[in-house]
Amino acid sequence: MKYLNVLIVLVFCITPLTFAQKMFTLESAMETARENSPDIMEYRLSLERSQQLLKAQKAALRSKFNLSVTPFEYTKVREFNTFYNTWNTNENTSYSGVFSISQPIEWTDGTISLNNQLEWQDAYSEFSDSRQETYSNNLYLSYNQPIFTYNRTRLELRSLELDLENASINYALRMLMLEYNVTQSYYSVYSAKMSYNIAVEEYNNQEASYQIIKNKVDAGISAMEELYQAEVNLATSKSTMQNAKLTWDNALDQFKQMIGISILENVDVTADVTHVPVKVDMQKAIDTGLASRMEMRQRSIDIENALATLTETKAYNEFKGDVTVSYGIIGTNEQYADIYDEATKNQRVAVSFDIPLFDWGERKARIKASEATLETNRLRERTQKDDIIIGIRQAVRNLQNLEIQIDIARQNVRNSELTYEINLEKYQNGDLTSMDLNLYQTQLSDRKNSLISALIDYKLALLNLKIESMWDFVRNEPVVPEYEKH
Repeated sequence: MKYLNVLIVLVFCITPLTFAQKMFTLESAMETARENSPDIMEYRLSLERSQQLLKAQKAALRSKFNLSVTPFEYTKVREFNTFYNTWNTNENTSYSGVFSISQPIEWTDGTISLNNQLEWQDAYSEFSDSRQETYSNNLYLSYNQPIFTYNRTRLELRSLELDLENASINYALRMLMLEYNVTQSYYSVYSAKMSYNIAVEEYNNQEASYQIIKNKVDAGISAMEELYQAEVNLATSKSTMQNAKLTWDNALDQFKQMIGISILENVDVTADVTHVPVKVDMQKAIDTGLASRMEMRQRSIDIENALATLTETKAYNEFKGDVTVSYGIIGTNEQYADIYDEATKNQRVAVSFDIPLFDWGERKARIKASEATLETNRLRERTQKDDIIIGIRQAVRNLQNLEIQIDIARQNVRNSELTYEINLEKYQNGDLTSMDLNLYQTQLSDRKNSLISALIDYKLALLNLKIESMWDFVRNEPVVPEYEKH
């Protein structure tokens, strides 16, 4: 019994902690979303991919050390010697190793390498009935340089740099979009919560009105139809309250999914929607938007990538060449220690050309297609500029309009409250029917919801202007894109 009492105490102590409600502010919701949002995780992985590819390409420009070893090789072949008109059997046993150091040259697209090949072989020929065992070592320096073509090494490196910058911009844009979506979802929950509170207040008012008319009917002062109408109003108000609760719960589930937490977690939101008018300079918004909007940089990246593609296309079936130069020494001897006693110089210079003759206009057509893509990207850059200006102008106008709508909504709430109080007194005195009072109650609830919606719309409009112009007019400071912080 003693242990049972202890267990009961523990259960009652733990239960409040288990079902404790977590309250989210807008800032804490944003922080949670940045860490847990599946969408952001995907873009973060894409950014990491681009970073690693660029890192790998830069590593590829450093010296490469390679060792290739053949520890054992045995061959025995029988071949026909046409000079002596006889068959001959050759038997060879060997082992070898090649050590090389190669260094790509970024500025010329050439490659310089140092190679050393050491080999031992034991060879037997049936024709001469002799066996020979020798060591050989070939040490040489070589350089290969493509000519009459573009620098592929630098172009590939630049392409990966642009890919990383573009991935960083996409990540930063997604963070801004996440900020807007989380804020919108957050205020949707808050709006649904306030609508529910207003519905509860309306239900309480209807319940009080119902009690008033019920007392009058019981006292024989009012007709039964007034009670019936009051019952209808009360039931309708209860239904509205239940629907508001349903909307609130659904909004909470969507909010939890948005910020990346468990749907089963018990959460609530608190927000300050106090209206503080913000002064906005449209010209400043346009100037900062054109100077800082990341989409403009993305269009520039598209143009640079299109130019790179055009360069690659022009190299299709192109006239190009290669120059190869090598110099070294080779030594052979039956004794390893004397391998360079009679060393021989190895020298090689080669110039080769790839000369296309006729391709039926394929190269020309590919170039025209790439040029069309380039012009398309330049057109998109000009269009993007116009879109930014239009978006900022619309955001500023919307903000100005919402300030007027908030003043109107406040006045409507004040007037509706006064109207309801006056008509409630008439209803209590028997000068107004339940149906008429219900109209004033509904009007008051609608006006309160309209004010909350206007206040929230103003907050969202401020955020939208911040994203459009890349300037925070609330704090009066520029918005530093995420990709420029690192």
